[in-house]
Amino acid sequence: MSEKVDSIRNIALVAHGGAGKTSLAEALLFDAGVINRMGRVEDGNTAMDFEPEEVKRTSSISTGFHQLAWKKHTISLMDTPGDQNFFSDTKTCLQAADTAVVVIDAVDGIKVQTEQGWEFLDEFELPRAIFINKLDRERADFQRAFTEAREMFKPRPIILQLPIGAESGFKGIVDLIAQKAYLYGADGKAKAAEIPADMKEEAAAEREALIENIAEADDALVERYLEGETLTEEELRSALRKGTIARTFVPVLCGSAAANIGIDLLMDFMVAALPSPADRGPKTGQDPATGAAVERRPDPAAPFSALVVKTITDPYAGRLTIFRIFSGTIGTDGTFYNSKKETRERYSQLLVILGKEQKPAAGGGPGAIVAVAKLKETGTGDTLCDEANKVVFTPVAPIPTLISYALSAKNKGDEDKIFTSLTRLLEEDGSLRIDRLAETKEIILHGQGQIHIETTVERLRRKFNVEVQLNIPKVPYRETIKKKVRVQGRHKKQTGGHGQFGDCWVQFEPQPRGKGFEYVDAIVGGSIPRQYIPAVEKGIVESAQRGVLAGFPCVDFKATVDDGSYHAVDSSEMAFKIAGSLAFRKAAEQAEPVLLEPIMKVTVIAPDEFMGDIMGDLNSRRGRVLGMENAGKNQVINAYVPMAEFQTYAPDLRSMTGGRGIYRMEFSHYDEVPAHIAQKIIEAAAKAKE
Repeated sequence: MSEKVDSIRNIALVAHGGAGKTSLAEALLFDAGVINRMGRVEDGNTAMDFEPEEVKRTSSISTGFHQLAWKKHTISLMDTPGDQNFFSDTKTCLQAADTAVVVIDAVDGIKVQTEQGWEFLDEFELPRAIFINKLDRERADFQRAFTEAREMFKPRPIILQLPIGAESGFKGIVDLIAQKAYLYGADGKAKAAEIPADMKEEAAAEREALIENIAEADDALVERYLEGETLTEEELRSALRKGTIARTFVPVLCGSAAANIGIDLLMDFMVAALPSPADRGPKTGQDPATGAAVERRPDPAAPFSALVVKTITDPYAGRLTIFRIFSGTIGTDGTFYNSKKETRERYSQLLVILGKEQKPAAGGGPGAIVAVAKLKETGTGDTLCDEANKVVFTPVAPIPTLISYALSAKNKGDEDKIFTSLTRLLEEDGSLRIDRLAETKEIILHGQGQIHIETTVERLRRKFNVEVQLNIPKVPYRETIKKKVRVQGRHKKQTGGHGQFGDCWVQFEPQPRGKGFEYVDAIVGGSIPRQYIPAVEKGIVESAQRGVLAGFPCVDFKATVDDGSYHAVDSSEMAFKIAGSLAFRKAAEQAEPVLLEPIMKVTVIAPDEFMGDIMGDLNSRRGRVLGMENAGKNQVINAYVPMAEFQTYAPDLRSMTGGRGIYRMEFSHYDEVPAHIAQKIIEAAAKAKE
């Protein structure tokens, strides 16, 4: 049926792009005999990166799933994206992991996405290890990479292995617990050997430090150690596992994925010291009926429950739904209940994802990461469960979007296809958002960055044969008035038979920003009959939608109708609606109309050394800095910036900070546009009208 829960390891590989996660996955699969030759990211032939867009960019844009068997354990690997543009997928898929290996590039050190990945692991309370990779490369420095990790990260990293040789002379690993050296041939096979003579002193000192660190995970061991007793290798390995799972410390291993050095030792460590689903304990959800907390234990006999972590639109299998089982067992086919959508779903085959391929699974129990095809209602973030024992797990929210583009069809007649095709892509990528703006008549695509948007456009073309053009979205300006005025709106038209007559006096005055439109009926003595008063309001509202300066909706004003006259025969609702409209046009011209623009609340996080450039850039964008605060080695700036000045910020911040700055933004309020800029916007609107 399914494996024993304690023999499963669900491991996410996490780091910034270029640290070698995909190459590491390739080496792990090769050493376990899953693939018979190691592909290279540069050649576009790895097991994990197979989407055309990944091959073209030589980097992961979506989490890859694969499985391997090692020493009677099943290791499920998740190769997560390291690029900021696709990092939301990393966060979503970490919900399926029980543990992680954080990959650090021994040449380039730690970059901002590794830091952000570490924060995600903290958020999910995931135990982890560090693998210092690329030790065979020029300028690789194990000690520098370790020192950087120790200064930046908590729980504290501790050295478990030392490299033998450096750069092109890197040839093996010293295992400090076993006190053995492992030397690697060109075939990636290790031979056990004595620790090289020139390393004995360093290895002894590092082992002493390691024993002190490991012993802390076990009070009884600490005591024995302090009393001078020698601790056995078995005791040390047991305490290593205990401390890793409890997140007392983070073991640091090393090697080279590309040269296949240290990979077998890493797998030995994975099965010996990283947690199984059983070690992680129960998953907490809510009872959908009462909202009360519900626990689901990783027990095959418990009621079935699972969380959907990814949806893939596969050209052959159709829609694939990947989920992580937290409790209970399911068979090769059957029915489960989607507690979020409150619907039953049928599946006819259970699958295991192996890179770009799927193979039938013989059932699934706690800890299994499996997939089914062609579910009708289910999407990423949904909970699947036993209908008689309902539970809802709270999924993580995607990272907020940062950049927006308006899409227009390259080919006539493709306008509707854009929206429906994008909706399909949204099932796959929850970090995208689409809006159809009524006022600007644009389809707006929101994403994590320039590359995220461009990749989405490529996938639109490849999967749905829809070609689009990217345009900077129109800014949704507003108009308002600044002065109180009272005007007459009078409509009189005489034709053969009935004429048209409507006459109203309306007082217009500004309202506080964000208050919206208010209509007050102050008619006394029946100067306008009751049935025509709503028509005056309708005329004002419709006219306000078109504004007077540049055709943008007029907001934040109050209209009080206080007098007027009517004709017993010629008055009608239509006549009073036109009168209301005329009153608005007349008043808006006299009441000092002004243009308003959307202001965004922006938070920029970047290392201290870039603060001067960032502040100067925000000021040049008419930004108003609200304050700065410390966040570790980063600084956080909060500011208000007009949306019009901020639409291309993502690539600018990236180049300003070498990819080490990140930002969030959300709409805050509307504010008056400076006169000289308003003039240009009004002129452009008049030109567009012509």
